[in-house]
Amino acid sequence: MAYIRLFNHSFRLPPVLVLLSEWLLLVISAYAGIWLRFGAIDDLGDELTGSIPLKVFTYAIVLSLCTHAMRVYESGLSEGHTGILLRTLVSYALLGCSALTILYYILPNLYLGRGVLAISVAVAMVLVSIFRFFYFLGMGDARFKRNVLVLGAGERAKRIEEAVFRPDFHGNISVVGFLPVPGIEPQVRSEHQLHDQRSLQELAVDYEIDEIVVALDSRRQSDGGYFPQDELLACKMNGISVLEAMSFYERELQFVELRELRASWMIYSDGFQFNILRDVLKRLFDILVAGLLLLLIWPVMLITALLIKIEEGLKAPVIYRQLRVGEGGQPFKLLKFRSMIQNAEQNGAQWAQQNDSRITKVGSVIRDLRIDELPQIYNVLRGEMSFIGPRPERPEFVDEFTEQIPFYAYRHTVRPGLMGWAQLCYPYGASAEDAAQKLRYDLYYVKNHSLLLDLRILIQTIEVVLIGKGVR
Repeated sequence: MAYIRLFNHSFRLPPVLVLLSEWLLLVISAYAGIWLRFGAIDDLGDELTGSIPLKVFTYAIVLSLCTHAMRVYESGLSEGHTGILLRTLVSYALLGCSALTILYYILPNLYLGRGVLAISVAVAMVLVSIFRFFYFLGMGDARFKRNVLVLGAGERAKRIEEAVFRPDFHGNISVVGFLPVPGIEPQVRSEHQLHDQRSLQELAVDYEIDEIVVALDSRRQSDGGYFPQDELLACKMNGISVLEAMSFYERELQFVELRELRASWMIYSDGFQFNILRDVLKRLFDILVAGLLLLLIWPVMLITALLIKIEEGLKAPVIYRQLRVGEGGQPFKLLKFRSMIQNAEQNGAQWAQQNDSRITKVGSVIRDLRIDELPQIYNVLRGEMSFIGPRPERPEFVDEFTEQIPFYAYRHTVRPGLMGWAQLCYPYGASAEDAAQKLRYDLYYVKNHSLLLDLRILIQTIEVVLIGKGVR
C-alpha cells in the first residue's frame, strides 16, 4: 500500500515508514549517549534523575519534528545525499538542540544533560545518515514506487506529463505510460506514450499497474468523446485504483489545478468543510502560539523598532499599516514593521521588486529574516488573522485578481494567515500569473484545512525563516 489516509489527508507510506524508523534510531541514539556518557543505564545515581524513558521519548520526538520542519523526507530524492546530510545536520545540531534547550528551560524535568545530548546527536547523525543512504538508494528502484497508467494523451494528459517529469518532482510513483484514445490527437511526447491495443485489464496485469489516472479531454460520447466505463469498472473490481486527474494533482502535487477545476468538483468532492469545533480549536491554537511567540521574540521586536528609529530619525514611524482583505472579503489594517522609505507608495499600490530601491537598509535585513511580519501577531490576537491561512492581499489587487482568475474569491472563505501553504510551496509572487499559481495552493488549504495541516505548515515555515526561501 503506497498511501495511507489520516485525518482526511493522504500520506505517502515510504516517508511515514522512514519517520517511524528514524524515530526508533533516535531512541537508540539517546540510550547510546547515556551509556557512553555514564557507562551504565541502570545505575545512574543522582547524575541523571527523572524518568529516563520520558526524556528519551521527548528527545526523539523533538528531533523528528525538526527533521520534518526541514523537509528532509520531501527533499531527499531531488537533493542527493549531500543535501540530505546538510538538512539533517541543521535539523539535529541547530534546530533540534535549540528547541530542546528552550524546552528544558520550561520543563527542567525533561533535561537530558549537555554531555548526553551532544553524544546522542552525534550518534544519531551517524545512524540516520547510514539508514538514509540505503533507503534513498533503494528508492531509486521502481519496485518501491506505485505504477501508474494515465488514460489519455491529449491536453489534460500533457499537463500531468509536465508536472511529473520535472527534476524537482519526487513523488512515490512511476508513470508507466500515457495511453492514447480514439479521436484525440496525442500531445504527450512519443517516448511517454504507450502504444498497445489490448484492454485495460490486460495492460494492468502485464505492466503491474497499481493505479489508473483518467485524463480524458472529453468523455461524452454524444460529443465524440471516449470513456471505457466497463473496462475501468473491471479494473476497479480487481483492486486497481482509478483516480480522476484532479484528485491526482491534489494528492501528488498538493495543489488544486485551476485548469481542471469545476464548480461541480468542489461541490461533490471531500473537503471544503467548516464547523464550529474546528473554528474554536483553531482560535485557541492561534492565541496559544501567538502568546508563546510574543514571550520569545519581544526583545527582537524592540531592537527592530530602535534600529528603524536610528536609521531614519526619532520621528520616523516604526509600524506601517496597510489595508488588506480578510475573511469574507472584509477589509482590515495589517501591521508590519516599516521596511521601506516613507511615502513609498505615493504614486499608488506597487508590487515589491527584486532589489527594490524603496527598501531601507534595516528593511532589507528584516524582510530577509521575516521580522517585518512580526507585528501581525497583534492582528492574530485581535482575530483579524489566523496564524495559518492564505496570505491577505490588498483590495486593489484582489479586485483585479477576482476579475481575471476564476474561483479567486473562495480563498477568502477562511481567515487569512501570518503564514500559509502557498508561501511554503511557491516563491514570492509579483503578478497576476503568480497569484493564479499561488491560488492553487490556497485552494488546497481551504479544501483540506485542519489542525494537523496547520501544525505541518507551522513547523515547515521554520525552513523559510532559516534559509530565506521565497523572500523578495
